[in-house]
Amino acid sequence: MFIFVFMTKETLIAQIKQKQSFLCIGLDVDLDKIPQHLLELEDPIFEFNKRIIDATHNLAVAYKPNTAFYEAYGLQGWKSLEKTIAYLNEMYPEIFTIADAKRGDIGNTSTRYAKAFFEKMNFDALTVAPYMGQDSVEPFLAFTDKFTILLALTSNRGGLDFQGLQTHGKKVFEQVLQKSQTWKGVEQLMYVVGATKPEFFKEIRKIVPNSFLLVPGVGAQGGDLEAVCENGLNKDIGLLINSSRGIIYAGNGKDFAQKAREKAQELQSQMSRILHKNQ
Repeated sequence: MFIFVFMTKETLIAQIKQKQSFLCIGLDVDLDKIPQHLLELEDPIFEFNKRIIDATHNLAVAYKPNTAFYEAYGLQGWKSLEKTIAYLNEMYPEIFTIADAKRGDIGNTSTRYAKAFFEKMNFDALTVAPYMGQDSVEPFLAFTDKFTILLALTSNRGGLDFQGLQTHGKKVFEQVLQKSQTWKGVEQLMYVVGATKPEFFKEIRKIVPNSFLLVPGVGAQGGDLEAVCENGLNKDIGLLINSSRGIIYAGNGKDFAQKAREKAQELQSQMSRILHKNQ
């Protein structure tokens, strides 16, 4: 039976405390990397996701499909994404769901993007690019029961090419953080801050002390969990640590879901120790 859970910040914090985990698993499905026996099935992308989710749902508090990995397969890939989010909402309604789509455009276009992911597909959150400014982001924030995760400081190698530029004595990503805190609906804002740049977390927390940070880059990209938590944790935990390839491709045989669970368990255990240490 479907149970609707109204996802709030408090609901997310309660789930983190219950599971002793702030793990987000990225569902970035590549048909060239998934176990070959799944390719014989009618919808291998969904079947892969379903088995990963079933094996790890009690260790993770969030799942984050990157939409590019579904769009690449056309209509069938998009259907697989719709089936994945529907499965999560039906079977594990307490899980926080993030569409990693990095949208953002002029106001009426942003509204349509928001409707697609928040109303049509019922994701809890969506990643959004801030480059076009306030009027391109506030249409997402108008959905007061959803969360907008703004790109601030990304984990990729070139992330500082523009985000790290100094203007008026401040880096661009710092100005994004500060400016966005003045927007209507700020209480629905979270931020992407890459784990590969832990030296910036202390300054970031001075600007957004109470916001949740979605932190990609732990695992395959080399980000260090302990280094992130040292300055990234706040009174509400305030972190969602994402790992994608490091978990979902931990194995490529028929036991791939169990291998994924083992990798997720390693991170969850580390997170549990960190939470106990910081109580």
